[in-house]
Parts: sequence; structure tokens; C-alpha cells
Amino acid sequence: MNEISSCYQIEDPRFGALIQKNARLQRIAAGFEWTEGPVWFADHQLLLFSDIPSDRMMRLTLDGHASVFRQPSGYSNGNTRDRQGRLVTCQHGTRSVTRTEADGRVTVLADSYLGKRLNSPNDVVVQSSGAVWFTDPSYGILSDYEGYQAEPEQQTHNVFRLDPQTGRLEAMITDFVQPNGLAFSPDESILYVAESGSSHDPGVPSVIRAFKLDETGRVLSDHVFATIDKGLPDGMRVDAAGHLWSSAADGIHCFHPDGTRLGKILVPEVVANLCFGGPRGNRLLITATTSVYMIAVNARAAT
Repeated sequence: MNEISSCYQIEDPRFGALIQKNARLQRIAAGFEWTEGPVWFADHQLLLFSDIPSDRMMRLTLDGHASVFRQPSGYSNGNTRDRQGRLVTCQHGTRSVTRTEADGRVTVLADSYLGKRLNSPNDVVVQSSGAVWFTDPSYGILSDYEGYQAEPEQQTHNVFRLDPQTGRLEAMITDFVQPNGLAFSPDESILYVAESGSSHDPGVPSVIRAFKLDETGRVLSDHVFATIDKGLPDGMRVDAAGHLWSSAADGIHCFHPDGTRLGKILVPEVVANLCFGGPRGNRLLITATTSVYMIAVNARAAT
């Protein structure tokens, strides 16, 4: 377990209340190809995450012990838990969103839309209503590195909503170049979605957009919430007070609910994603390129 000594970039005094200035960034696991999709299991005190090019999902305890949870994993990427505690996973290889049942069976929740295969589901979040929202960019079919190279069948790269009662899949947002990470505000009235299209087209702005939703998930309005100035936004989380913590090339960027960037937690590898976890829920667990990092903060996940 390696400690990184100086990691804070404070840009607004309000950031001071969200960090533990004496806490240090720790690398708790290393040696992976591309880490993604962290999800914390408090009931087991462990982290699950994806190692996408290795086609496996890993389990990790906070003392640094890593073991294989699932291999092959369908080139899994984003992961979350539903309101019953079940694992929900985006899989590039099968171009699907799946749910792992309590007995270990894997149920396919979505793999097509309007009779055509999805692109490569990337990140996923489950609302308190049980609705499953996920992004569907084309990263998993661009090459054989994160999935299987293929031509896209969907005309657009969408943000989808799966209705928990009817099982109906609907494209709610269709104007992204490459929609990526997503997260809800604590009251679920706002959906934040990362635009990561600059990964292949530098002309695409590296922004996080905020969508005001009605109770049925319909978009009422949207605006650019924040811009990432180093690299692009990928995975992100919202804390209980409404602050948004986003991945970036230089670490974690923290934004106030009004869109002001409060500061950064600098990480020595490009960050793909993050989640809150630990025994008291106040540690950021960070998947960054070949490693997993951890740091204590004064924030906890929105529930």
C-alpha cells in the first residue's frame, strides 16, 4: 500500500470542509490493465470493480487483497447496486446490461432497442423507483480491446431508461457524441451525464450536462453544469449534500451544486471512476488506469 503525500488543489474555501487535510491518497491495489466501474458492498466490506481489457471483475478488500470475482465478465464496465442490493452491470462484450441475482444467476435486463443491438453499455445507475438508467456510447465496439469490434446498429449514442414495472426501454437523451458516466442529485430531480466524446474528437467539449427531469423521467430542461479542464469526464458520484465528484485526467474534480469547481484531489494516474465506501462510507475509492486508490473525505454517498 503506497501513500501519495500532497494531493489537494483547493480552489474555493468551501472545499476545505469536504476533505481531510491530513488524509493521504493511498494506492491499495495495482497491476491491472484498465480499472473501471467501482461499486462498494458495505455488507461484505469490499469493493467490486472491472478490469475491462482483462475481461474480468475483481473484488478488493481495503487492506489490499484482490481476487477475481468473475472471469470472463463480458468485458464489464460500469457497475451499481439496485434497491434490493443486487449487482447491475454494463457489459461491452455482450452489449448488454445485466443483473446478478442473489443465487448468482445473471439476468439480461437490456441488450437491444427497436430491434437492433445496443452499442456497448458503459455506466449505470438505479433510481429509488427501480428505474435503471444507463449510457450507450460506442467504446466497446471500436476495437477488440474493450470488447469486440463491430459496426454500430444504433443511429445515436443514447442515455436509456428501463422502466421497472413494464420492462420497457426508452431512449431519453439522444444528442450526445459519447455519453459516459451518470449520477443523480440526492432528490433525483437532476441527472448528470458526462460527455466524453473528446476521447476521439478534440472538438467535442469535455463537459458534464445537467438534466432536469419530471417524475416520469422526461427531460424538462438541460444545461452545461461543469467543464473538465484536464482530460475528460468519465465516471462520477454525487454526495449526500449534492456535491458532484467527477473523474478527470489529473484526478477527482469536486463541484458545488451551483456548478462551481471547489477543488481537486490529484491522482498520479488518469482516473476513470470512483465511488464512496469504507466502514463509515466516508472514503473515496478511485479506479485509475492500472490501480485502485483510496482517500478519506468529509462526505458520504447520496442514498
